[in-house]
Amino acid sequence: MKTIRVALAGAGAFGIKHLEGLRNIDGVEVVSLVGRELDKTREVAEKFGIGHVATDLADSLALAEVDAVILCTPTQMHAAQAMACLKAGKHVQVEIPLADRLADAEAVAALQKQTGLVAMCGHTRRFNPSHQYLHRRIAAGELAVQQMDVQTYFFRRTNMNALGQPRSWTDHLLWHHAAHTVDLFAYQAGGEIVAAHALQGPIHPTLGIAMDMSIQLKASTGAICTLSLSFNNEGPLGTFFRYICDNGTFIARYDDLFDGKEQKIDVSRVDVSMNGIELQDREFIAAIREGREPNASVAQVLPCYRTLHRLEQQLAAVA
Repeated sequence: MKTIRVALAGAGAFGIKHLEGLRNIDGVEVVSLVGRELDKTREVAEKFGIGHVATDLADSLALAEVDAVILCTPTQMHAAQAMACLKAGKHVQVEIPLADRLADAEAVAALQKQTGLVAMCGHTRRFNPSHQYLHRRIAAGELAVQQMDVQTYFFRRTNMNALGQPRSWTDHLLWHHAAHTVDLFAYQAGGEIVAAHALQGPIHPTLGIAMDMSIQLKASTGAICTLSLSFNNEGPLGTFFRYICDNGTFIARYDDLFDGKEQKIDVSRVDVSMNGIELQDREFIAAIREGREPNASVAQVLPCYRTLHRLEQQLAAVA
């Protein structure tokens, strides 16, 4: 089995999650790590045994031994960096979101089609064992989604990452956090999103973004979705999905799943790991090895970004 040599850009909270997942996958070696601050990047590289460290992605792309790149960089850099990887002949997985503008997302998809390389976006919900379990039952005809009620709640009034460290960029409820649910709803309900509406709260005076948002969706199957998002929530943090189906109610909390009576459902045998990020990375590596389109390819997730664009236009019209 040929070793797939990976460069990872972004040595922050999510980059570390990917490094932890990749070390569980046979035949994968992370050979280059890119970070904004050289000293901190070196520390992470030493911990994971990575030989090459850089502060510029171009330095990693210049390495002939690099087969593929995983981008865990600021949202605003995703599209341009993904295209740079493809132009350099490297397969690429870009963390969610693919872009924060529809035109940029479409440009990545067009370049992927031209190159034929694997280009995948980190829509992790497709890979969490909880959502995989339900997707398989839906595909088997055992369940049909009637409604999804989703809460995405954080307390984030400064630019901090998941480790509580300062960020150099501003996160976004619509283009990042809503992207998870918009894509997952269409993936689970089946069909296309045929109606989408959004409202947002006040714009934060320093961050320049809405801190609260409400989104409604309808699929061509008739299923509906209500999504509430907030950076102001001081209660339980994270994203929680309630699936109201024709044959049961289910609550997904990341990799864990419960029925409507809060009884835990065993999803430990759904896949080879209980870690959604690792399973996402496994799909990326498998697609490269097998020369096929991955689940959550840029082409597959593009409809999500078209919906986000429509919602952004709505919000701008009533601002």
